[in-house]
Amino acid sequence: MKIAVTAILFASSLASSYTLATEKLAQSSGCMGCHSIERKIVGPGFKEVSQKYQSNKTAASNLINKVKSGGSGVWGPVPMPPNPHVKDEDVKAIVQWILALK
Repeated sequence: MKIAVTAILFASSLASSYTLATEKLAQSSGCMGCHSIERKIVGPGFKEVSQKYQSNKTAASNLINKVKSGGSGVWGPVPMPPNPHVKDEDVKAIVQWILALK
């Protein structure tokens, strides 16, 4: 029983650390200049993005491409600029984090 509790606490700690690290990655990559987790700034809030794409099986790859290349029209008239400066593995981690938000 003690081992199970320790394992649960450890897993919870890892998940929390991952969430903080990924949020900081989004901040350092410039995402938070236009987005927030909870609400629209220039672009939609990340939780709204997660909710919109929760049943879309190709959402991750589509969003990775959109982050790298930019896009417009999905969330209104303001285009999202391309982000070629963000490493591919960082974009993938950020998108996976966004899609996991509830």
